[in-house]
Amino acid sequence: MRKLKRNKVLLAHGGGGRLSDELIRHNIQPRFKDSISRLYDSAELNINGQSILFTTDSYVIKPLFFNGGDIGRLAVCGTVNDLAVAGSKPVALSLSLIIEEGFDFELLEKILDSLSTSAKENNVSVITGDTKTVEAGAADKIFINTAGIGVKVANPLPGFDRISVGDKVLINGTIGDHGLTILSQREGMKFESELKSDCAGLAELTCKLFQNIPGIKFMRDPTRGGLAATLNEIAKETKLSIIIKENAISVKPAAQMAADMLGLDVLNIANEGKFVAFVSEDAADECLKMCKEHPLGTDASLIGELVQTYNLPVVELETKIGGKRIVQMPYGRELPRIC
Repeated sequence: MRKLKRNKVLLAHGGGGRLSDELIRHNIQPRFKDSISRLYDSAELNINGQSILFTTDSYVIKPLFFNGGDIGRLAVCGTVNDLAVAGSKPVALSLSLIIEEGFDFELLEKILDSLSTSAKENNVSVITGDTKTVEAGAADKIFINTAGIGVKVANPLPGFDRISVGDKVLINGTIGDHGLTILSQREGMKFESELKSDCAGLAELTCKLFQNIPGIKFMRDPTRGGLAATLNEIAKETKLSIIIKENAISVKPAAQMAADMLGLDVLNIANEGKFVAFVSEDAADECLKMCKEHPLGTDASLIGELVQTYNLPVVELETKIGGKRIVQMPYGRELPRIC
């Protein structure tokens, strides 16, 4: 398919879907092809025989405070999780703030307190950083950038090249909670059962899994673009197809109601305390059992498997009523500014 030439960056380029993928693969990655090889959540660095993992992320969420968290907690948990799913134990973070002129000091301190508390909860230290201020109107209140380092715990590290036909797909809980919480608060929507973001640090659980279950082939946190984007990326990278079962994917009733009211597919909605693991068939049950023994994995389930591709790799959903449909890579516009 011929790539459409675009003259301007669109908001959808930051949505985690097809346009984000285009931006990275066609505009960014080719200019760093000698150093960026695979698009993992974190990069491995070998320094004097010691292996560490490194990642970075930026947070521009709106609203800054939401049910279940805020931009400070999100910055810590998001960075910790990028290190965790890549097979490391997070140890340290940097913190950079871009603050708009006129931002309320009381709100700033509330965010910093939350950030500090979240770092302690996740056993990481904030060791360096930077602060910039910009003129009123040049930003939207406050943006946060973090970088993180972790110590390798998985051996070998998870990778696309380890995934094979027959591997099972596991997710550690319900989907759509974070993105739908953000959108419902923006829209002033109320539900009988209140929506709450799943924002949480996953490292304690992932480290336990990597250290005890060699059959874990790959892991990723389905943030922007949700489960649909994550699975489509895996299919594209491995050239294998993925079949998932709708009745195995857990969705809270309030989240499903919000998605239905807004005309959104819950598979496309961002998560912030979830991981998708690709596990060998003989290790899948053990991995599921270990997840369910942890507070962040009580709703874990095996939702599908990798199968051979006969034409182009696709993600296929077996519906609750026995039908089938293709799960496409999201375009990228459904939920801007959710992380």
